[in-house]
Amino acid sequence: MPRSIVVLIVVLVVLIAGLFLLAGRDSTKEPTRVEKVVPLENLAN
Repeated sequence: MPRSIVVLIVVLVVLIAGLFLLAGRDSTKEPTRVEKVVPLENLAN
């Protein structure tokens, strides 16, 4: 086999393995509440 085809196959295998690795990661985060202080002057208008 030509060397370029072997390199292409190796790169494709590494990319596909990386995609499966990233897809399998558990990356869920709990939502954090951000409460902001609202001045009462703004509510009067």
